Amino acid sequence: MRTGFDEQLNLLNNEMIKTGAMCETAIALSAKTFESGEKENTSRVKQLAARIEENERKIESLCMKLILQQQPVARDLRVISSALKMVTDMERIGHQSADIVEIISKSDLSAFKDTSYIRSMAVAVIRMVTDSIDAFVDNNIEKAESVISYDDTVDDYFRKIKKYLVSQIIEAPEEAEQILNILLVAKYFERIGDHAVNIAEWVIFSITGQYKGD
Repeated sequence: MRTGFDEQLNLLNNEMIKTGAMCETAIALSAKTFESGEKENTSRVKQLAARIEENERKIESLCMKLILQQQPVARDLRVISSALKMVTDMERIGHQSADIVEIISKSDLSAFKDTSYIRSMAVAVIRMVTDSIDAFVDNNIEKAESVISYDDTVDDYFRKIKKYLVSQIIEAPEEAEQILNILLVAKYFERIGDHAVNIAEWVIFSITGQYKGD
């Protein structure tokens, strides 16, 4: 009985790793699209978001089978319930990465002089997503905690971006719509960072049984 259960747990772990890898690719491509202004990755990011959503349903089904058919012990139940929570955040990362490239595909953002804060923010967010997935794969509490701490850096970038974009609206009110599009892109990056934090918090819970989220 336990052998079959362990095989299904390994399958769950592999599906989570696969979904996490797609999240990393989606956010990296959305950041690349913003930085380059080239829009050829738009369809690829949307396809990745659809695959992540499909994997979410597969993982949810697997988790339900493990709970209903295998009667997991406390440690296993924490891992399964954490996977259910984490995959929801992974799905949002994929969806919001697609939202970013959708905005870029319909906007001309080339006129703005300084997007360095958003580029730096995107790099920070990619690091958070990658590290949160690595923390899950390696059962690494320290790495998960570093993701949670690093969210302050992303929040600081977002505050600087808002301040800069407000000044741009004052200088060029005729560009307000495009400026707001840039702010929306930044907000999506900030939200993706929040999802990485959520994943890290559930990693810690799966290991320790203590949940640090709100």
